Amino acid sequence: MDRLDQALGAAPEPLSPAAAQGRIAVRLTLPEPIGLEADMLAALDRMLPRLCGLLRRRGRGLRTLRLEAHRTDDTMQWTNLSLARPSWEADRLWPLLRMKLPEFEAGFGIDMLRLEAVRHEHVQERTQTGHVEAGDQARRRMAGETLLADLLGRLGARIGMEAITRRHPGDSHIPEKGALTLAAAWSEPAPHWPPPPRPRPLSLFRPEPVQAPETPHPPARFRWRGREVVGTASEGPERIAPEWWLDEPDWRSGLRDYWQVSADTGERLWLFYAHGGTLSPGWFCHGIFA
Repeated sequence: MDRLDQALGAAPEPLSPAAAQGRIAVRLTLPEPIGLEADMLAALDRMLPRLCGLLRRRGRGLRTLRLEAHRTDDTMQWTNLSLARPSWEADRLWPLLRMKLPEFEAGFGIDMLRLEAVRHEHVQERTQTGHVEAGDQARRRMAGETLLADLLGRLGARIGMEAITRRHPGDSHIPEKGALTLAAAWSEPAPHWPPPPRPRPLSLFRPEPVQAPETPHPPARFRWRGREVVGTASEGPERIAPEWWLDEPDWRSGLRDYWQVSADTGERLWLFYAHGGTLSPGWFCHGIFA
């Protein structure tokens, strides 16, 4: 009864907030201001192993690293470095950090540098044991994953992690929702792609109107993108219904019957006949197979 009262707000429920994670950072105060890239490299060569040692002792893997350069005129410049996978290995971080140094302007000189693990995750050292062949396969797989993560890190240092994406299968029968675009750095590769019920076009675009007789049978001749197209063969139909619980503007034309139509030009188009809902019925082209 006490839990029920607490759930309904009739009784107090004391909560202990999670303790804030302590910052993991190192700093280096320089006896004299520096301004050369070689001097910054020498300073970071001392700082980065110290930071990685702190991360390793705490069992944390770095995801986002911040480098701060404090100048003698009380100004500060900083940059962030993101990793595709958490790591505490200085050898993996060092080449990525070097790529960021040209962004800094020393001005009248830099008198203090600071490295902070802005985002970090719990990681464990993995040791493969057991059957020799299985262990070798696991080590090769881990090496491949590390190489991919390093590649993503180098690309992310140049163009930004948010610009690197990967595709995942979507949880919808609607063709244009069949795949999701996720940030590669914050998602794992899709383990399995469920096959579609019917073949899907190589190129999918927003439905384009087709001038053809308003009949549910595939047209033998129609006009699309300002040119006449002659259909030589067709395969279908595949009926796809809209998601009735959503008001999708592109699906207000109701049920769709999809056809694969081969054209005299060699193209294979994905046409559908919309049976009409809040919009009038008609033919549309939704994609191209080849």
